[in-house]
Amino acid sequence: MERSPHSAEGGTWAVSDGRAGNARQAMALARALDAAATEQVLAPRAPWRWCAPRLAPGADAAFGDAFAAALSRPPALAVGCGRQAALATRLLRGRGARVVQVLDPRLAPAHWDLVVVPEHDGLRGDNVVTMLGSLNPVDDAWLEAARARFPAIGALAAPRTALLLGGPTAHAPYDRRHFRAWLDALDAVVAHEGGALLVTASRRTPPRYRTLLRRHCAGRAAVLWVDERDGDNPYAGLLAWADRIVCSPDSVNMVSEAAATRAPVFVADPGLAGGRLRAFLDALAARGRIRPLDAALAPFAAEPLRETARVAAEVRARLAPG
Repeated sequence: MERSPHSAEGGTWAVSDGRAGNARQAMALARALDAAATEQVLAPRAPWRWCAPRLAPGADAAFGDAFAAALSRPPALAVGCGRQAALATRLLRGRGARVVQVLDPRLAPAHWDLVVVPEHDGLRGDNVVTMLGSLNPVDDAWLEAARARFPAIGALAAPRTALLLGGPTAHAPYDRRHFRAWLDALDAVVAHEGGALLVTASRRTPPRYRTLLRRHCAGRAAVLWVDERDGDNPYAGLLAWADRIVCSPDSVNMVSEAAATRAPVFVADPGLAGGRLRAFLDALAARGRIRPLDAALAPFAAEPLRETARVAAEVRARLAPG
C-alpha cells in the first residue's frame, strides 16, 4: 500500500481489539517506544471484521465513526496486535502513520512498516522482527511498582513459591490428574522447606479446576486467588516477590512474563505442550531460563528474558529517519 501524503499528528497509539493478550502486547511495545502512548480499543463492525486484515470496500468504517474520524489525524506511530488491529494499522499507514504490527497478520509483511512475531511462528522477511515469546511490560521498574502495590506478600516467609495457572488447551491438553499432581508436588516442597505458597488462577482456568484449586489450597496457600471473590488478582505481586515461579504449560504470555523476572522458572509437564508452544518452551529451556517442575525446585541462576526492550530498540533503529 502506498503511504498517503497526509501528515501524522504525532504521538503513539497502542491498537487492539481489547482482548487481554493483544492489548497487553500492543501497550507494552508502544509504551517502551513512547511512555506517553495511548490505548485505542477497536470496536470491529461487520462485514469488515470478517475479512480483516484484508481491505474491503468501505473499510474506513470498519471500526465506527470515531476511528473513521481519527484517520484524518493519525498518530505518528501505531503499534497494533491481533487480526483486527492489523486492519486498523493498514488504514493508519495509508494516512501517513508509521505502523508496527505484532503477531503474524497472515498477509504479506510489506503491508506494514514492521511486523513483530515470535520466533516459533516461522515468519521471516526484510521488515520482520522476531522475538522469543511475547511482549510484556515486566522489567525492574514494573517489578518494583508491583512490590510497592503488594507489600504484604513480601512479608511472607521465604522461600516464596508462586504457582501461576492457566487452563488446558489443544496445544497443552492436561487434565485433572496433572493438575492434582502439580499441587501435591508443591505441597511436598513447602512441607519440606517451609516458606510460603502463592497461587493464582487466570481467566482461562476452567470452573472445575477453580473448584479443585479452592478446595485443595484453602489453608495451605499463604496467597490464593481463584476468582473475583478473592479481591484483586495479586498476579503482579506474585511475579515481583516470588523466589521461584512455577507455571502451567499452556501459555506463551504467562511463561514469558515469569521469565522476565529474576526468579528461577519451572514449567509443569512441559512435554505436554505441542506445536509452536513446545518450540517456545524448548527454546527457553535451551537458554537455561526454565526447567521442568520436579520434586526439588532447586534454585538456579538465569538471565531475565526482556524481549520488549530489545524489540523496542530494534524498532527505533529500523524506523529512524535516513
